[in-house]
Amino acid sequence: MQQAVRIQQEDFSQDEEIRALQASSKRMGGIATFLGCARDFSEGREVSQISFDAYGSMALSEMQSLRLAAIEKFALLDARIVHRLGTVKGGENIVFIAAGAEHRRAALEACSWMIDELKQRVPIWKKEITPQGDCWVSPHP
Repeated sequence: MQQAVRIQQEDFSQDEEIRALQASSKRMGGIATFLGCARDFSEGREVSQISFDAYGSMALSEMQSLRLAAIEKFALLDARIVHRLGTVKGGENIVFIAAGAEHRRAALEACSWMIDELKQRVPIWKKEITPQGDCWVSPHP
């Protein structure tokens, strides 16, 4: 089984991530997920690809801390975070977050909190590749 927190080049399977989350507890009554995908248009420009880079060990460590904080803060039964690095094309998956709890409200709130925190805390950088040239993008809240 894959680690609950990962940074990887290759795509991921939402179904496999959800199955792994469900396998961690039979008490899970609600699972909330967030899937971030690459857009082919941003800030009024066509985007052909997006390149992601990270401060690897620090990013992974911060993602693990984020997961543990969410589990504690929202009384989750489990959570998963997967983020891709490298180059992705429009429509492809970038990030997946899943929160599993006994009840839906905790799962939904935790999932929203985790993606917001990831954007703020985790040292992953995004560069949009456009016909007009490449452009580093500052984090969006």
